[in-house]
Amino acid sequence: MTHPAREGETTLPPLVHGPYRKRIGLISIVACFGGLLFGYDTGVSNGAEQPMQAELGLSDLAVGVVISSLVFAAAFGALFGGQISDRWGRRRTIILLAVLFFVGTLCVVLSPGFGLLVTGRILLGLAVGGASTVVPVYLAELAPFEIRGSITGRNELAIVTGQLAAFVMNAIIGTVLGHVDGVWRIMFAVCALPAIALFMGMLRMPESPRWLVEKGRRDEALAVLESVRPHDRAAAELADVERIAAEEKQEHQIGLKAILANKWLVRIVLVGIGVAMAQQLTGINSIMYYGQRVLIEAGFTADAALVANIASGVFSVIGGVIALYNMDRLDRRKTFAIGLSLTTTCHVLIGFASLLLPVGNPLRPYILLFLVVAFVFAMQTFLNVAVWVWLAEVFPLHMRGLGIGVAVFFGWTTNAVLALFFPSLVAAIGITGAFFLFAGVGAVALVFVVTQVPETRGVSLEKLEHDVTHGTVYGFRAAKATKAVG
Repeated sequence: MTHPAREGETTLPPLVHGPYRKRIGLISIVACFGGLLFGYDTGVSNGAEQPMQAELGLSDLAVGVVISSLVFAAAFGALFGGQISDRWGRRRTIILLAVLFFVGTLCVVLSPGFGLLVTGRILLGLAVGGASTVVPVYLAELAPFEIRGSITGRNELAIVTGQLAAFVMNAIIGTVLGHVDGVWRIMFAVCALPAIALFMGMLRMPESPRWLVEKGRRDEALAVLESVRPHDRAAAELADVERIAAEEKQEHQIGLKAILANKWLVRIVLVGIGVAMAQQLTGINSIMYYGQRVLIEAGFTADAALVANIASGVFSVIGGVIALYNMDRLDRRKTFAIGLSLTTTCHVLIGFASLLLPVGNPLRPYILLFLVVAFVFAMQTFLNVAVWVWLAEVFPLHMRGLGIGVAVFFGWTTNAVLALFFPSLVAAIGITGAFFLFAGVGAVALVFVVTQVPETRGVSLEKLEHDVTHGTVYGFRAAKATKAVG
């Protein structure tokens, strides 16, 4: 489909089959090693944290600090990673992130105690946060708008694949080498391999054509577009990007002051913050970080919980595949609403199951495992992929790195607070209280999404930029009101 042209806008020629699709596919595979690292580094603690705690003699609070230090650092990595990519370029920033992933891994694996361990986790967090903002933006700016959702969404599929890989590797290493001192170091060491692959691969990948246009490097931008588009489409798309960039400069819509002076840009940043926080307040990453503890609380033994964790990883990947299939077929708003409805329902069911099935009931661990897996599956199918795609495409070019960075900063900060206090929360109010709390937050998030979040599917980044800047992107509310009156 093509978007309706406004006055002065170039109508883009339709996509046709050609070698450019393979080129986009290769670029997405290489860039998504950043997502794979994101997933592995956040998932590896789910299984590694208990032998690490035993070997280093860490308290529960110290373990919370080790786990959450990555997430707090990721908040700042997201905030500054987006801004660095606005200055240096998306490609060069991703290469820098690959180096951070590798150095952080070395610090964790070689750490003799708490200090260097936390330092390594902070470096990994900066890399994870940077990857969470820069990789989706890089993919969104390279992909044609007709398939932007499925291309950008591949990064989230890579994230959950990395988490699944961490769960599987932890289970294998823990089962085979569980008697070896420092087994948790082996679990962490595995992520050095995709860091090397990301570094080597990105050296051969192109820069974002939209970033090149913003920096005045027109010929380079056209060359990149012609490698990932049909020739006539590349020229027309470049004209669109150049025109929007010229309008921004003419209207002085560049820089932080310009954002603060435009109520619609301020609003889209606030909505972005709300979407990022809503995603984290479902509690999904509490399951990904501390799933073994939740399952032990449910009634599994430690070894059985380590293996049972794999089920969440498997269904997370299956959900990601389904999400990619639907990403260019279902509107983002509809996807968000379905996802929050399902995850909130799962929270309520987990709370009641934990309440009605006392500890010692032989059915308790299996029913809770089923419901936890159902929650993860719903989250991945309808929320996680869609949220990262939406954040990567909703902000105008001149503030894209800053906008997504600020939104994801608040998302990661929310994630970090949950990571730090979730073990204490479960200890204090149990699974029942924790998941009823998540259910209440999920209901509020559902109302927010339905009333505030604009649609982005099936619209070019340039038209979307115009609509966001002038507030017309919120027309869904007026249309809904008109329909209700009629």
